[in-house]
Amino acid sequence: MRKTITLATVAGLAVALAACGGGGGETAEPTSPATGGATSAPAAGKTLEGQTVEVAAKWTGAEQENFQKVLDAFTAKTGAKVTYSSTGEDTGAYLGPRIQGGSPPDVAILPQPGLVQQYADDDALKPLTPEVIKQLDENYTPYWKELGSADGQVYGVLVKAAHKSLIWYRDQAFTDAGVQPPTTWDELITAAQTVADSGTAPFALCGASGWTLTDLFENVYLSTAGPENYTKLSKHEIPWTDPSVTTALEKMAQIFGKQEFMLGGSSGALQTDFPGCVTQVYGQDKAAMIIEADFVGTTAEESDAKLGEEAKYFPFPKAGDTAPVVLGGDVAVAMKDSPGAMALLEFLASKEGGEIWAKLPGYLSPNRNVSPDNYPSDLTKQLAQTIISAGESVRYDMSDLAPSAFGGTDGKGEWKLLQDFLRNPSDVKGIQRQLEAEAKKAWK
Repeated sequence: MRKTITLATVAGLAVALAACGGGGGETAEPTSPATGGATSAPAAGKTLEGQTVEVAAKWTGAEQENFQKVLDAFTAKTGAKVTYSSTGEDTGAYLGPRIQGGSPPDVAILPQPGLVQQYADDDALKPLTPEVIKQLDENYTPYWKELGSADGQVYGVLVKAAHKSLIWYRDQAFTDAGVQPPTTWDELITAAQTVADSGTAPFALCGASGWTLTDLFENVYLSTAGPENYTKLSKHEIPWTDPSVTTALEKMAQIFGKQEFMLGGSSGALQTDFPGCVTQVYGQDKAAMIIEADFVGTTAEESDAKLGEEAKYFPFPKAGDTAPVVLGGDVAVAMKDSPGAMALLEFLASKEGGEIWAKLPGYLSPNRNVSPDNYPSDLTKQLAQTIISAGESVRYDMSDLAPSAFGGTDGKGEWKLLQDFLRNPSDVKGIQRQLEAEAKKAWK
């Protein structure tokens, strides 16, 4: 599933990117922990010596090693001992029995914000203290605070991001066709036609992995409908039959409706999964572009395409008034009402904690006060800058906010219906009616 790809491969991407880029910024000066009550960070002059904080997350390998360095910095700052437990790929299967048995970890890092509401409904989360919320207010846009909330209470801190508003391209294919990276949707379609006329398929689509099609829709929809409508649709506050959805699907049909735009046509696209489509661009040299996130770089490197030379990317082109920036990411929550848990969340939400993490491979911060200068490569600096520059218009992956029956299940809901749309893009209204019918079931 996409969560596995997002979390496991972005580490490899940044390791590769580090070889391409410049140095990081200077280490942040230590600051005294904030004052607070019994469940807040320790007051100035006090420590958490003798306390143990357990953190559970799905990261392994290099991702876990880098996160451990952040935890070590927290230990050095507070004196608290931190232990790490791996949840494996199924976070819910790991946390469920521990919550039911009355022994949850102090802090859990959830792979999607929708789980915040789920665990809040189960009374498994502790509301953030004012000290943690202060860090959120200082370092995050209000949207991210809302995303970590449920029923008026703030529970979560978005601590790690994946950038999903990119189109990767093979430099030689663009050179051979005489095209430049486009900045608007119309320029993208024109460039695609020019590449097709040169004898190369413009796009390798990963249609067998339905989540890649939801990512494409989300970028087009955010750009054409704007951030407010995006938020409404993600909550099913407007129907999928809305004219704003029509506009986005009609844009997508400009690609889906031209067989020569897709390697192998629609049938070929529907038989190609992720990361197979990346290999078709880099390695097999059969197509020019792939529409997907920062983690494409890992597979490109595995195909011996050097990042920044043969493997390049451009921001997802504007299809409307908004330059889209769609993120995936991980949300840290407290499952125990302890000073150590809240102190760790305060640290992870701070500029200081974000800058320590940003200097390590495999990381992008949603914290707007973490300077891009901290990142270890030119490409990750650029990705971080787009997040900051997008400001209030950044949005989280819509399908990950939906009930899984609609937005996250292979062969069902949005995944299946967008595959059907790729197969036959002529019936936009029909697909909208089916999407709305499935959404009503899922949100019922």
